[in-house]
Amino acid sequence: MITHQPYPSDVGDAEWEFVAPYLCLLPEDSGQRVYNLRDVFDGLRWIVRTGSPWRYMPKDFPPWEMVYQQSRRWMTAGCFEAVVHDLRAILRFAAGRNPEPTAAIFDGRTLQSTTESGGRAGYDGYKRRRGSKVHMAVDTLGNLLALHVTPADEQERDQVAVLAEQVQEATGESVEIAFVDQGYTGDDADADAASHGIHLVVVSLPEAKKGFVLLPRRWVVERSFGWMARFRRLARDYERLGETLEGLHYVAFSILMLHKAAPFLQCSS
Repeated sequence: MITHQPYPSDVGDAEWEFVAPYLCLLPEDSGQRVYNLRDVFDGLRWIVRTGSPWRYMPKDFPPWEMVYQQSRRWMTAGCFEAVVHDLRAILRFAAGRNPEPTAAIFDGRTLQSTTESGGRAGYDGYKRRRGSKVHMAVDTLGNLLALHVTPADEQERDQVAVLAEQVQEATGESVEIAFVDQGYTGDDADADAASHGIHLVVVSLPEAKKGFVLLPRRWVVERSFGWMARFRRLARDYERLGETLEGLHYVAFSILMLHKAAPFLQCSS
């Protein structure tokens, strides 16, 4: 197989040993495979980290067409969702928590649209920005539980049912409570959450204050959004399809969580 020269950000040996079974959609000795699968994964990681267009991928990675096509196969098969959910259990166990959480935090983040994503964009009047809204649920450590992309003019409270269903599916219905902001208030949002066994708790300030204020519980999901903002491919909505934007968020979380779990993976290998 053809391989590329390593980059400093390439996946480590222990990380690759963990993630490889999730990404091997064909046997390792498949006659259809020309390029090393690890190099293809490194190419995808490079794209998400740098924000580069696919066609600008360095020549010492596999051809961009190969990396793009294989990445779409992985995202369609839900490979990175499986990686993220299993790594979350490992990281929670390492932190002395139960593998499956009982609490979650919901929030939304608006991404500026681009030429590619403009056709499905909406206008967020509060943020005064046209683009897409990424609705995300994380556990109390900030690890991803569920994610849903809509036009930016969609309200957070209208996405509770989708997020709650995904959260319970990912955790085996272990989540009992979700911390949210005032954008999730309303009887319909409460009912949608309750239909999936989740109680919404609105976290807000007792009185108005100027400037940034750290809210209990709510800061965790804001930190997770900050983590995603460091991946330049996710700084704006560069994707033609909303499901691609969702998939790349799972790729980014898998990169972060693999790095965090690397010491534990090395001990077990």
